[in-house]
Amino acid sequence: MTTAIYPGSFDPFHNGHLDIVLRASRIFEQVVVAVAENPGKSPWFDLKTRTALCEASVGHLPGVRVTGSRGLTVAFARAQGAQVILRGLRAVLDFDYEVQMAMMNRHLDREMETFFLLTSNRYSYLSSSLIKQLVDVDAPVEDLVPEPVHRHLMALSRHRT
Repeated sequence: MTTAIYPGSFDPFHNGHLDIVLRASRIFEQVVVAVAENPGKSPWFDLKTRTALCEASVGHLPGVRVTGSRGLTVAFARAQGAQVILRGLRAVLDFDYEVQMAMMNRHLDREMETFFLLTSNRYSYLSSSLIKQLVDVDAPVEDLVPEPVHRHLMALSRHRT
């Protein structure tokens, strides 16, 4: 059985992420969405909340599971029994960064493969940072995020005012 791990901070999880998970679930027997704790970022939501939002968004999909992760992605992937690290690419800027990460992961574990999926055109402009900027100015985001994430963002927005 081929298992792919899809790591990310997912702060918040959006429809571009969902698109990658849906498409990957048709390619791999198992997809593990690994919600990462990244000390280099200041997330809006804690690890538990981000993991719960991802679970609510993709937990119903067969062969897909969600878990929180800490530490090196390649080590976490091995611990989960994954043979593949899955990454989504939106643009050339993503490619440069992702190739560097794939090469480092290969250096750390020669058996680990990186699999790149191009984001669907309709989501190629999405980023969690842009969604947070929209929420900050009360712009609509319901077409950009899964329903569980939208409900949470709207509750957050109402709480801020």
